[in-house]
Amino acid sequence: MARILIADDDELIAEIASEVLIDAGYACGWVTTASAAWTCLNRKRPDLLLLDQAMPGESGITLLRRLRQSPQFYDLPVMMLTAMAGEQDQLQAIYAGANEFMSKPFTPADLVARVQRIFQLRSGRPRHVDLRSKVIAEQNQAAVHPEVFRRVL
Repeated sequence: MARILIADDDELIAEIASEVLIDAGYACGWVTTASAAWTCLNRKRPDLLLLDQAMPGESGITLLRRLRQSPQFYDLPVMMLTAMAGEQDQLQAIYAGANEFMSKPFTPADLVARVQRIFQLRSGRPRHVDLRSKVIAEQNQAAVHPEVFRRVL
């Protein structure tokens, strides 16, 4: 069963999204701040983070950037779930590293479909690959097949 963490300062939205995802068969919990989300992530890594873009204190975008710079969470799937619906907001989220962007309000069916899509796209991949191991493996691959890596560059 996939585990999902929701970080949204609107408790009603977080609770509704959590209930929808639990009914769809996911284990789900929610927090109301980016700092609480960071604490939860460090205690037990979820399979997906649903993140509000604009929260008081640290914003969702700032937390997303911190995740993408972290060796532990660089590959954690993140879906922005936000009331910000402008194209610029969506581009900012995608540029910061979001895998998906969904505007509020949302329909339960659309939320479940997008979450399922994220998991389908990641099927067959390991849940997490240690960044150090990944870099070493790529360096070893480049040493064995330098002609391949020269063409890419």
